[in-house]
Amino acid sequence: MKRLLTNLCCMAALAAPAGALADAGWTAYGSVEELNAPARPYYLVRLAVRKNPTDCRNKSWFYQNHGIPGSSQTFLVLLEALKSGLPARVYVTGSCNLDGYSEISAVSVTR
Repeated sequence: MKRLLTNLCCMAALAAPAGALADAGWTAYGSVEELNAPARPYYLVRLAVRKNPTDCRNKSWFYQNHGIPGSSQTFLVLLEALKSGLPARVYVTGSCNLDGYSEISAVSVTR
């Protein structure tokens, strides 16, 4: 039974999408190109970054669920970066959504 469970776990790991195994970390700084708040449980942001540590399909689109603690503050910082033209970077969690966008959990803005 133990061997069967081990084999099933290994098969499940191999069948998991590559995005589920992506790396977490900070992107490079880049300009906020678009901020989109659709009528969905998440918002989207497009950043012009050269480095995105995840293996998600889309390297410039990111998302964050509205229900995450601090998500409203993250959205406001991204909005301010968009309005002011300040470079921003985001912390990607390593998770990808079905569209291949990277999930974010934090934002940092610089001059």
